[in-house]
Amino acid sequence: MVLMGEASRLLRSSSFHDHDNFHWQAILGGSGSRHTSPLGRMGSRNISPSKQKVIKTKPRGLDEETVATFSKYVQPDIQMEDSIWAMLPEDLLNEILARIPPFMIFRLRSVCKRWNSILQDNSFLKFHSQLPSHGPCLLTYWKNSQTPQCSVFSMPLKQWFRIPFTFLPQWAFWLVGSSGGLVCFSGLDGLTFKALVCNPLTQTWRILPSLYYNQQRQLIMVVDRKDRSFKVIATSDIYGDKSLPTEVYDSKVDKWSLHQTMPAFNICSSKMAFCDSRLYLETLSPLGLMMYRMDIGQWEHIPAKFPRSLLDGYLVAGTQKRLFLVGRIGLYSTLQSMRIWELDHAKFVWVEVSRMPPRYFRALLRLSAERFECFGQDNLICFTSWNQGKGLLYDVDKKVWSWIVGCALQSYSSQVCFYEPRFDSMIY
Repeated sequence: MVLMGEASRLLRSSSFHDHDNFHWQAILGGSGSRHTSPLGRMGSRNISPSKQKVIKTKPRGLDEETVATFSKYVQPDIQMEDSIWAMLPEDLLNEILARIPPFMIFRLRSVCKRWNSILQDNSFLKFHSQLPSHGPCLLTYWKNSQTPQCSVFSMPLKQWFRIPFTFLPQWAFWLVGSSGGLVCFSGLDGLTFKALVCNPLTQTWRILPSLYYNQQRQLIMVVDRKDRSFKVIATSDIYGDKSLPTEVYDSKVDKWSLHQTMPAFNICSSKMAFCDSRLYLETLSPLGLMMYRMDIGQWEHIPAKFPRSLLDGYLVAGTQKRLFLVGRIGLYSTLQSMRIWELDHAKFVWVEVSRMPPRYFRALLRLSAERFECFGQDNLICFTSWNQGKGLLYDVDKKVWSWIVGCALQSYSSQVCFYEPRFDSMIY
C-alpha cells in the first residue's frame, strides 16, 4: 500500500508558500483549464542544498511592498515507510486528515476511494469540528457572462482558490454574508423574494421557506456552531420601508417567525452589524443606532451621535462585544481621512481608536467620490475599493495595516465578505 507515500508527495507539492494554485472545478470532477492565480508566480533565490534557509518576512505577509521577498521553503524528499503508514489506526488517520487545511483536502481525495469519500465520513467530520478554524479568508463573488464565479483568499496560505458556483440555481441573487462556514444569498426568482444558504466547500445548498412578506429585505445570517443551527434576520425593506415587521428564520424549526416592527426612524440602508447577540443599524433621524435584541425580539434606540463631518460610515462587529464605526472624515478631498471608532457602551459615545495612514488612503481611494466597502471579523477590518481593485486589511489588536496581495475584485459588481471554510457546517 502506497497511500501515505502518495499523500506525502501531494502535500509536499502543495506547499503553503507555493502560489501555483489549482482549479477546484477540475478537482471536484468538472472540466476546465488550469486556474491562473491573481498572485502570479513569485521568484525565489537559488540556495545550495548545504545552505538551505528561509528568508524572514513580516508576520502577516500580506503587504505588496514586501511580497517580493517571499521564498519557497525547500523540503527534503523524505522516504516514508509505506508498510508502517498502511497500518495507521482509522481514528488517528482521521485526526491527521482533519488537521490539513480544507483547501488541500481535495488534492488528497485522489489518493484512494477511501479518502475520496472522506467528506461524508462522520468520524472525520467529528475530528474536524473539534479543531479551531483554518483562519480568516476572503470570499469574492461576481458574475461573468451571467455565470456565478467565486474566489477565496486564504490568509494563512496566502493563496487564492477558485470555487465553482454553478451548483446554485439560475436566478438573480446577491451576496448577503457569511457566518460559521455557511454563505447566505438573497434575490428574486421571478417576482418572489427568496433567501438561499449554502456551504461552498461541500457544494450543498437549499432555499429557505418564503417570508411572510414578499418584499426585498435587508438580511443578516448568524451561525451557532455549538447548537449546529443558524438564524437569518430580515429587517426593514431594502428601499427603506420601516412598516414591515422583523422576521427571524430558525433552522431548527425551519420557519420564519414575526417579531416587533422597527420604530419609525430614518435608517442607513445595508449598514448592519451583528455583535453580542444584538443587531445594530445606523439611524439618520435622529442620529444614533437602532439595536435589535435577539433574546427578547425587541428594538431599542441608542443615542450614540456620530462624529462630525462623517461622509459615510460602516458598522463592523468585533470580538468580545466590540462594535466599530469606520468612515471618511473631511469635507474636501485634500483633507479627507479614514478613521475607526469604537462604541463606549456605557457613555454611548464613539471613541477614535485608529486612523488609516495617508499613503494607504491615497492608494485605496484616489478620488473623494470613489466608493468603497468595509466589513470585519474577529477584530480584522477589510477595505475594498471597486475602482482601484484593491483590498486593505487592518488588524485592530496588532494595529497593523497591510495590502491583500492580488485582491480578486474581478468586476465592478464584485461582492466580498469574510469567510470561514468548514466541512462540518450543515445547512439543515
